[in-house]
Amino acid sequence: MAENQWSIPFDVMERFMKDALVSVGVPPDDAAVCADVLITSDKRGIDSHGVGRLKPIYVDRIQAGIQFPVTQFEIVKETETTAVIDGHDGMGHVIGRRAMQMAIDKAKRYGMGGVAVRNSTHYGIAGYYALMACEAGQIGISGTNARPSIAPTFGVENMLGTNPLTIGCPTDEAFPFVIDCATSITQRGKIEVYERIGKQMPEGWVIGEDGTSKTDPHTVLKELVAGTAALAPLGGIGEETAGYKGYGYATAVEILSAALQKGSFLKSLLGYEDGKKVPYHLGHFFFAIDIEHFVPLPVFKGIAGTILRDLRASRKAPGEERIYTAGEKEHLAWLERKDSGVPINESLRLDCDALRKGLGLSQYRFPWDV
Repeated sequence: MAENQWSIPFDVMERFMKDALVSVGVPPDDAAVCADVLITSDKRGIDSHGVGRLKPIYVDRIQAGIQFPVTQFEIVKETETTAVIDGHDGMGHVIGRRAMQMAIDKAKRYGMGGVAVRNSTHYGIAGYYALMACEAGQIGISGTNARPSIAPTFGVENMLGTNPLTIGCPTDEAFPFVIDCATSITQRGKIEVYERIGKQMPEGWVIGEDGTSKTDPHTVLKELVAGTAALAPLGGIGEETAGYKGYGYATAVEILSAALQKGSFLKSLLGYEDGKKVPYHLGHFFFAIDIEHFVPLPVFKGIAGTILRDLRASRKAPGEERIYTAGEKEHLAWLERKDSGVPINESLRLDCDALRKGLGLSQYRFPWDV
């Protein structure tokens, strides 16, 4: 039997998310930023980081006291081209947007800008911040560490976070080039999606303590928290399919996320201390490169766009209809969803109902209420 599925207009869901966050103490302007980051994920078809994260990753953590709704954005150190920020465990989206804007502003004046952040929280899709730079006519780079999930090559212990390394470049096409992905073969959010829809995961995504692959998402999510299972790095388990490459990139993100701002790393990001939940103290980094300091922006966009078009026009494998470039599928997802809205399955319906009831948001009516 097919699962029930509904759609909620993007503007309605964005307002609902903002109001939910305001209800747990996030200032309205900050709540709007958070909702914008989350709805951008849903618009781009990245269902693992959109409204599905509202309750468990943000509202629940605020209510548990391990994330603070009011963000204290402290500039610890600043130069013409760099800055170090302490987010004091506030809202990661707010911290990330302000930090990326600082990097963009510095790059506009000096050619490049870099900002490192300590004591932050989950900041949504890293691609949001790369897109900010693209919209400003710049190249954007962002990454973040996270609670341990990835095992190093030849290991079984979850040591590194999913640690995305994201790069965005403006082009002369309808969408920029944005590579936004974890350095693990998959990310925890995607496993959460598999659990919501009751689907088994492919072999090779997760390694157990015995060194074998695990495929049940419900069990895996529990074991990732318990530390008895770990995600495989990009490339997979072992060296045969080059898992050491993903492991290396994950480590690079860990170093840049922590060492540039003297922050927490590896097991200190577990979110537990003496058996009690504590803030995660995540680190982020943001780099912006102003293209006009190198070549005229139209020249860069034209060459970047030509590269992408040439790649898509290259010979296809037998049976394949098309070749994609990074950012294209997200653009296509937006074109497909812009008139219908956010897709909501049964699990997300329950979350929305729980938030509406628990936070007193009775003014909202959803399709399943009919």
